[in-house]
Amino acid sequence: MDQLLTQIADYVCEPPEFSAETYTTARYNLMDTLGCGILALNFPECTKHLGPFVPGTQVPAGVPVPGTAYRLDPIKAAFDIGCIVRWLDFNDTWLAAEWGHPSDNLGAILAAAYQPHAPQPITVKQVLQAMIMAHEIQGVLALENSFNRVGLDHVVLVKVASTAVATRLLGGTRDDVLAALSQAWLDGQSLRTYRHAPNTGSRKSWAAGDATSRAVRLALMTLKGEPGYETPLTAKGWGFQDVSMKGKDIVLSRPLNSYVMDNVLFKLSFPAEFHGQTAAECAVKLHAEIKGRIEQIKSISLRTHESAVRIIAKDGPLKNPADRDHCLQYIVAVCLLYGELTADHYEEAVAQDPRIDALREKMTVAEHKPWSEDYLDPEKRSIANGIQIEFEDGSKTESVEIEYPVGHRRRREEGWPILETKFKSNLATQFPARKCAHLESMMADQSSLEALSVVEFLEAWVHP
Repeated sequence: MDQLLTQIADYVCEPPEFSAETYTTARYNLMDTLGCGILALNFPECTKHLGPFVPGTQVPAGVPVPGTAYRLDPIKAAFDIGCIVRWLDFNDTWLAAEWGHPSDNLGAILAAAYQPHAPQPITVKQVLQAMIMAHEIQGVLALENSFNRVGLDHVVLVKVASTAVATRLLGGTRDDVLAALSQAWLDGQSLRTYRHAPNTGSRKSWAAGDATSRAVRLALMTLKGEPGYETPLTAKGWGFQDVSMKGKDIVLSRPLNSYVMDNVLFKLSFPAEFHGQTAAECAVKLHAEIKGRIEQIKSISLRTHESAVRIIAKDGPLKNPADRDHCLQYIVAVCLLYGELTADHYEEAVAQDPRIDALREKMTVAEHKPWSEDYLDPEKRSIANGIQIEFEDGSKTESVEIEYPVGHRRRREEGWPILETKFKSNLATQFPARKCAHLESMMADQSSLEALSVVEFLEAWVHP
């Protein structure tokens, strides 16, 4: 088998001991990810994708989809869970040569782990362990392998990571994990066309759900005896590396352990593409100073890092919420005007505010090279942005600069209370107070949560 496949399979089948801190971060990650999914249920464009393909279909031992009354087969459940947690672009992220959202794997993990008839029920601790491993596989593969540079979407890594851990959770052997992984690479992978103008659209919000559902499908096929393939990556002329990567090797740049979960980036304050998180924080800081002088603004100078310039700096019309939440200038304009940024600010009712585009037209975006270097430095991993506003009378605000967003590892202790508040707020949009209190209590205690069976855990999330 290709060496990369064996490295991943060995890691998943014989994982190292993870620290208590890593498991705590995974618990917060589980809490935040499910909270994002509950919030997404408030948006009809998301919920229209949920439920059985044939209305009324009953799956007696089906996987519960959190926040809904649906009980679905594992493949569709993985899609639905993946869809809701990703829909608002509010779950965790990872920035490297390839970026992505490691908690996107949760759809496959929960769907595979829900086994009500198993002799030995899977526990939430095993789910946390699977999350740590899926984060690691996806994130370490992203460190040096830049799929976006050849036009492929980063959800290829969601599919690969989800396939590995789902196969193992379903009882697969090392050989099964290898076989399923080979199938995941052979799929070819999605283009990232739908993330860029003029094609930006809502597919980016369900693409991860699609990847996790495919992962569960491949795992189940493998466990029914479907064989794998030896060199899906390296086969000369026909392998993934030659066909899709222009002959470049796909590598693991560091040993697989818990690096990604330990350093994962949370979106705690703003549902926006992560390269713009500190820009939003800067703009909110400036809001109180400039809110009475909006009409007097002459220019807005945005300094940022290269990836933000390349990925989310957009001029001209924005077609839909998916376009707006990936526009640095729109994010900044909303924060300057309203002093906050919520998912509702991307909807048409707010987007029609003429002041937003008026402010966007006054913005210039420039790369600050030292920040670009710090962004790529593995010891710093900063995501810096700065804003300064000049008024018609020649006066200026101070230059507000923030290197690390509140969801960064360097601000963990500051971030945990914000994450808990975010979680409680998200739950309250769908559940009555008593159920919210139960879920909050369940998620708060590490040891008792880890001991829960996944069946009991998911049943607690069923819509009343």
